Amino acid sequence: MLRRFEASPGFKVLDPFLGSGTTLLACKELGVDGVGVDVAPLAVFVSQVKIADYDVEELKRAARRLFDQPFRQPDLSEVSGFVKRFFLKPSLEDIIFFRERIREIGDPVVRNFFTLALMNAAMKVSFAYKDGAVLKVVEKPVPPFRKFFKRVVKKMIRDLTKLSFKPCNLEVYLGDARRMGFLEDESFDAVITSPPYLNKIEYTKVYRIEYELFFGDVKIDPVRSYLGLNPKNVVDQFPELNLPEVAKAYFHDMRLCLEEIFRVLKPGGRVAMVVAGGVFPDRVVESDKLVMKLAERVGFAGERIIAVNRRVATARRVIKIGEARESVLLMSKPA
Repeated sequence: MLRRFEASPGFKVLDPFLGSGTTLLACKELGVDGVGVDVAPLAVFVSQVKIADYDVEELKRAARRLFDQPFRQPDLSEVSGFVKRFFLKPSLEDIIFFRERIREIGDPVVRNFFTLALMNAAMKVSFAYKDGAVLKVVEKPVPPFRKFFKRVVKKMIRDLTKLSFKPCNLEVYLGDARRMGFLEDESFDAVITSPPYLNKIEYTKVYRIEYELFFGDVKIDPVRSYLGLNPKNVVDQFPELNLPEVAKAYFHDMRLCLEEIFRVLKPGGRVAMVVAGGVFPDRVVESDKLVMKLAERVGFAGERIIAVNRRVATARRVIKIGEARESVLLMSKPA
């Protein structure tokens, strides 16, 4: 999409729903300045780690020092019973041991790199299964943690050597896409983003394990963390459609996001936004068409809706109720 928008050095891109940082990584590959915003501390952390500049040899030295340390029995009393359900005791002891050793690393860039590696390895050997908004315990065979963690670190370092990045300025903010007052008016050439999908919102609680084990001091507000989760004071954007309450809240919030995107985008700037239809028991809500209508109300010129994925939506698994599309919306701010 960056190439479609003819992005080049001097261009500036915003992703107000940063997620895992894919947009900023693409910016780094092309040498394009970028800013990412996300309301979830975990997403901000992961993105910051992914876009950081690393000395690969220093990471290798740090890995050797880390894995040369003899195991010492950690205190698990701080770990909640909820989290303990998802791990074998030896795995959890190894995770806490390495977490404490990593916290002793002085360089924050190196420390964060190994924290992400540890988080990835921990979740791979856990019994956690994320089923929509619910965490379930699904037991399975798991490898010895130390060896598995070592493989994860080696792979992450090896992957760094395969990447080719160009100089650019990248920034990541913890913030709400509905209220981006920390960004200046008309300061971006393009916005490339993918908001949470309607009725497919991953609630904060499915990341409870990661937050407790690795971000114990971070406090988050799950009610205000994602689009459409607070139905209070909602202005129904499409009263003629009699939408489900969660959809009314979702499009209310999307209107606020679009207004902010319009404000920070330069005249002539362009937007690419990935959205997906919401499937409800009695209907499919065509989010792509409705978000485009909202964008045009805000002042954008709608250019094109490109359906990139289609699936049949059913009720009770057998009754077809419509087609759910995943689409890319292309729009621009009039010059």
